[in-house]
Amino acid sequence: MRKRVVITGLGAISPVGLNVVDTWNALLAGKSGAAPITHFDTSDHKTHFAAEVKGFDADALFGRREARRMDRYSQFALAAAQQAVADAGLEINAENRGRIGALIGTGIGGVSTLLEQADLMRERDASRVSPFLIPMMLADTAPGMIAINLGVRGPNMSVVTACATGSNALGEAAEIIRRGSADAMIAGGGEAAIVKLTMAGMNSMGALSTRNDEPTKASRPFDADRDGFLMGEGAAVLILESLEHAQARGATILAEISGYGTTDDAYHISAPAEGGEGAAICMQIALDSAGLTVDDIGYINAHGTSTKLNDRGETAAIKTVFGERAYHVPVSSTKSMTGHLLGASGALEALVCTKVLNEGIIPPTINYETPDPECDLDYVPNRPREAQVQHTLSNSFGFGGHNATLIISRYEA
Repeated sequence: MRKRVVITGLGAISPVGLNVVDTWNALLAGKSGAAPITHFDTSDHKTHFAAEVKGFDADALFGRREARRMDRYSQFALAAAQQAVADAGLEINAENRGRIGALIGTGIGGVSTLLEQADLMRERDASRVSPFLIPMMLADTAPGMIAINLGVRGPNMSVVTACATGSNALGEAAEIIRRGSADAMIAGGGEAAIVKLTMAGMNSMGALSTRNDEPTKASRPFDADRDGFLMGEGAAVLILESLEHAQARGATILAEISGYGTTDDAYHISAPAEGGEGAAICMQIALDSAGLTVDDIGYINAHGTSTKLNDRGETAAIKTVFGERAYHVPVSSTKSMTGHLLGASGALEALVCTKVLNEGIIPPTINYETPDPECDLDYVPNRPREAQVQHTLSNSFGFGGHNATLIISRYEA
């Protein structure tokens, strides 16, 4: 029998808040996390702004010695995981630790540590390279640090599927529970890639907005005047449990992961397939796995990056799957406020879907001013909207043609 997987805890470190409550309230207020970059000198860059996490104090959270042994992306992930475990009221002890795992994804991993140590070696010599370089830069260090700090000994790994990573992490963690390999998983994504080289590379691709005079208006998904995405950073972590495990411990159940799909376009290393074909297949797989139809979906959290090709392709994919129903389902992109957290974005957006189900309100797509004839759906422009929703759909698409879709539903016994 297919196990049901439920969500019992949430944690977030985002460009608009250092916890779930502040992040959610900022999204409903239409607050942008964009601002001039403080991490490095941007004078020789085309883009001078990003959605940085503000006020995060790793030393205060973990102690200076421990914080220095983690890259920023791992710090974000561990902090979000601690929040999520506390929110779930999940007690980890000698009896259950072997049945609780961690699956935390990242698109890029410890890039800031890698670049800092490369600079150190060039400026001085190879002997000066930190013995912590390798573990700090690896993608799987974040779940490893969560295991060490929280004492969980179940399945532990990372996934890397570029900007689809966060959704794949949650989907694969749910599958681990469904097959009986764990009773609970600490799952999500972390990213901290606002560094000089990464931003330069994204600019060279033409992926980033260059609206330097108006950073808070730069991310404008589905708007005709969009010119690229807003780089973000942070982490989101959810506690997933089998329904039986959650019920046995009397947990508060926030939502259910009812469906999951993942595909690849097999088309281009960075551009989406024409017409969003791979994305459409992915959404249909997720719906089928949940046993739902398009009429059941009350909200779509779009990948919605604010790039010309992505927004057009995703809109086409939604129309392919939903048909005429596409025009009657609210679709919003919270990246208009948080920016694009790359490997953490899907996890944060799954968290948003969970909040929509519980709070009865949909966050908006801000900066939507000029309609694009090729993007003609209901994008919940500029203001939140009250709505009682039973089932949500969240899309994540990444370089390499990776697609991931989650169906997150209101829990019903």
